[in-house]
Amino acid sequence: MSNSVLFKSSIAKKYFMALTGLFLCTFLVGHLLGNLQLIFNTGEEGRRAFNEYAYFMGHNIFIKVLSYTTYIALIVHAVDGIMLTIQNKKARPVKYAYNNPKANSGTASRNMAILGTLILVFLATHMANFWWKAKITEEIPLHVKTIEKSYQQQNPMTGQVTNIRYQINHLLTTKGEYIPISVKDLEHDTYVNPQTGESVQGNDTCFVKIKDGFHVYDKNTNLNIGEAYKDLHTVVMTFFSKENSNALFGVIFYVISMIVLGYHLWHGFASAFQSLGLNHPLYMPIIKKIGMAFSIVVPFLFAIIPIIIYMNH
Repeated sequence: MSNSVLFKSSIAKKYFMALTGLFLCTFLVGHLLGNLQLIFNTGEEGRRAFNEYAYFMGHNIFIKVLSYTTYIALIVHAVDGIMLTIQNKKARPVKYAYNNPKANSGTASRNMAILGTLILVFLATHMANFWWKAKITEEIPLHVKTIEKSYQQQNPMTGQVTNIRYQINHLLTTKGEYIPISVKDLEHDTYVNPQTGESVQGNDTCFVKIKDGFHVYDKNTNLNIGEAYKDLHTVVMTFFSKENSNALFGVIFYVISMIVLGYHLWHGFASAFQSLGLNHPLYMPIIKKIGMAFSIVVPFLFAIIPIIIYMNH
């Protein structure tokens, strides 16, 4: 019997490995559908849709429970995999005189531990670049929409008509409203009070106060207006755009990681059903074909997202 921190039975560990693996496959599908908005929805509409999706994923109670379940499943899946690998090595301390693993298993099957470790490295990097900033450091900017408007102003003394351009910044709140938060006179490069037209500086350039990173309050009445969306869309776009000197490296690293994920899923998907005792000659071939398709399509779609962003930005 094994002295695993999770289970004493190796069969139990394999069952749990299979269940957590299949659960993580469902997470991949949900995460992919959300991320595809980055390339299928463009402009302000796409930015708003993705930021609303990110807010929903972080605030809906059901999704939050599901997210923490995913974190736990991921950790348990990784630890269980490591323990199984160690256990298998201990069970066979002496190599066979003749060993031909290629005849009995595929490349992915023989290297599941290595593939899993590489995926963990990717996840740590991925979460440090996005999840950590959004949840812990709060380095994500708020969703601000900028529009320009022109007004014609006539001098009452001379009758001369002057065209004045203003830049108006609007903050998107969770109520679905764009709240004007500042007005800038582009002709004179100064912020102005929209009621008086007088120039303002410093803290007076913004009409609202932001507390705790995203709570919006009226500066004069101190009333809570709502919550602002964090602009995770812009962070992702900037990270994979050419204006980031490390973007190409990030894209290549992401694509390679998805290839590794594909190899991991190639064996892991069907293997999970086998571990659960569903290895029936009638439907196991179908499961294997579904697993192969899943291991190709899902990583491929994940991989093309940063590629398209980099090519278009």
